[in-house]
Amino acid sequence: MAGVTLVSVAAVAALLLLLAGGGAIPPPEEAARMARFVLHNCDWGALATLSAQEGLRGQPFANIFSLSDGPPGPLGGSGVPYLYLTDMEISVQDLEINSNASLTVSLAQTPYCKKHKYDPQNPLCAHIIFCGSIVKVNDSEAGLAKKALFSRHPEMESWPKDHNWFFAKFNITNIWVLDYFGGLKIVTPEEYYSVKP
Repeated sequence: MAGVTLVSVAAVAALLLLLAGGGAIPPPEEAARMARFVLHNCDWGALATLSAQEGLRGQPFANIFSLSDGPPGPLGGSGVPYLYLTDMEISVQDLEINSNASLTVSLAQTPYCKKHKYDPQNPLCAHIIFCGSIVKVNDSEAGLAKKALFSRHPEMESWPKDHNWFFAKFNITNIWVLDYFGGLKIVTPEEYYSVKP
């Protein structure tokens, strides 16, 4: 009886891991799908700006931000990284001077790499680097951004209103995928948006 219980628990755990990860990881030859998969399965990323702060002006400055491309689940992702920002945040102040940025997301934040014993720097623990700019979303897109973010980050709804939060998106111009040995793969935004994760 104990053996059956352990097998059942292991099977349920494996199924939950697969569902939490949005399904099976794409193969290395499908770099655009990999980029979509990694973004959709990540809840946060490292956003690098060019600092506008005294003493750091012009220097790279990376900061962690919660993000979402849509509600969790295999069909919920748009591929657009949405963020919830305030002008009070130091990196947002940088973006007001220069909206160009890069955003890195990694499967290291999911159970996938730990399960396979991949170090976060191992190429098999896929990570994606997006380059582009941060733009405020317009009124017609705000509902989509709100649903995407609040479905994954419900705490955001209770953040102080006097901080003047606003919805923004990462406007992707370049994509680099590192998901296998042999170096980075380049994916165009057109390729990226044409596939599902």
